[in-house]
Amino acid sequence: MYNKTNTITRFNSTDSEPIYISTIHGEIVYYSNRSPKKNTPNEDALAIIPIDDETIILVVADGIGGMSKGEEASKIVVQSLISTVANMKSSVRESILDGIDKANERILNMNVRSGTTVSIAELSGNKLRTYHAGDSLVLLSDNHGNIRYESLSHSPVGYGLMCGAFDEEHAMKHPQRNLIYNYIGCDDNHISIGPVLELAANDTLILSSDALPDNIYNEEICKFICKEPLLDGIKKLVKQCNLNMEMQLHDRCCHPDDFTLISFRKKT
Repeated sequence: MYNKTNTITRFNSTDSEPIYISTIHGEIVYYSNRSPKKNTPNEDALAIIPIDDETIILVVADGIGGMSKGEEASKIVVQSLISTVANMKSSVRESILDGIDKANERILNMNVRSGTTVSIAELSGNKLRTYHAGDSLVLLSDNHGNIRYESLSHSPVGYGLMCGAFDEEHAMKHPQRNLIYNYIGCDDNHISIGPVLELAANDTLILSSDALPDNIYNEEICKFICKEPLLDGIKKLVKQCNLNMEMQLHDRCCHPDDFTLISFRKKT
């Protein structure tokens, strides 16, 4: 049964270091901080929502920059998911989809042009199912640093990369990389639901706002975390991403942005 007191949320956070917790579900590290190039609020949000001894839900939402009230939109989707899970009437899957629908309606009813991306992981025992809208990242790697699953960005660049129109470096540096067509708060919103995957020992899951894939390639992300204790690997990953945001590198975007991440590793 869902227990509100064990739920962790982060809104407008300015974390200086990643935070580690050990749960009955597995190891979790989370982090959220605003862009190094701004003094306005961090528009990202996250939630860690334990359901019972078997199931936990992880959420990262990235309020869309350039729109009104991005911080409020990301908070709405996190709070809506917590509410529907707390009042679950059917399956976890249906509660997640219901929470997204309600958040989408609420953001639209604000009557301002606002929106947020979202990435969600439903973890139950050794099973993983993911949900996402927009360009926030879902990435699952094995203990050798190989990618087992990665989400497809709902963007022209994401689909261009998928169909082979250009390579990862071209995609990383594309001037329209951050143009997305699907998010929470748009009229024709839809959710991509990933396959049910069985987690192997030391598989590592990352949910992140687009600050991470805008500054570090997915293959590099996996190499940071595959051999390290989870907290050590995420600390190095966060440090490198923040460094890249401040530099001009020839082979990547180096785009400063609010940066939020949750990582999960199943206990062996």
